[in-house]
Amino acid sequence: MKRLPFSPWHLLLMPVALLFALPLVQMVLTAFMPDSDINRFPPRFIPSTLQLGGFIGLFTESSALRWLLNTVIVAAVAVVSHLILCSMAGYGFARLKFFGRGAGFLMIMATIMIPAQLLMIPTYVMFSRLGLVDTLAAAFVPWLASAFGIFLMRQFFLSLPAELEDAARIDGCSTFGVFWRVVLPLARPALATLTVFTLLGSWNDLIWPLIAISDESLYTIQLGLANFQGTRHTQWSLLMAGNVVATMPLIIAFVVAQRQFVATMTFSGLKG
Repeated sequence: MKRLPFSPWHLLLMPVALLFALPLVQMVLTAFMPDSDINRFPPRFIPSTLQLGGFIGLFTESSALRWLLNTVIVAAVAVVSHLILCSMAGYGFARLKFFGRGAGFLMIMATIMIPAQLLMIPTYVMFSRLGLVDTLAAAFVPWLASAFGIFLMRQFFLSLPAELEDAARIDGCSTFGVFWRVVLPLARPALATLTVFTLLGSWNDLIWPLIAISDESLYTIQLGLANFQGTRHTQWSLLMAGNVVATMPLIIAFVVAQRQFVATMTFSGLKG
């Protein structure tokens, strides 16, 4: 029997991949559909004609560019702060010896089990007293660091051989120098993975900005798109065009970081 040119698992994975890709394809096609095709019953999958009315309306009838800029700012601050704070905290818990290291790490990990919904009211009260409500800072401050990011970086640093750091210290490198010049360059796969997770979370966040922001000029793209959906009427062409605009940066980011993402999982960065 002739061997297949690919793994037999691909026979199962390809239909599953097509199943998951179908909503994305439908979203893109709907964004280019005229309203007559969108509102038709039964609905059409292939548009009768292609038009840019949804995209034109998105940028002329709404503040989509402003929302997109706000989202880029929130995501950029979230990613940069995660890379700095989580990597430093993860390295401290992985390599530095100090009193309460184990207890402190367990307390941080325990916060993962707390539902985010339980923290919204106390967080809102705290932000209100600090004057952060209805500001763009209200959207990115909760994303400055996370317990998952600290856990991911700690586990990756534990997988690195300590002999490399010892050799650097023998050469006269300080603790921060070891972290900056030796450890961080080796942690690029973990940093890329943390970037992807943080970008996805901060970019798609809707519930917290919905609570903390009421000024339309400060909306993120997800919060702005939610306004296209009403109780009696939904602007489907604008909504689908907005979803395409909001989704494309994430797809591009994942394609760029895909190799690093896979490298982290196979380099035992997540093992106990």
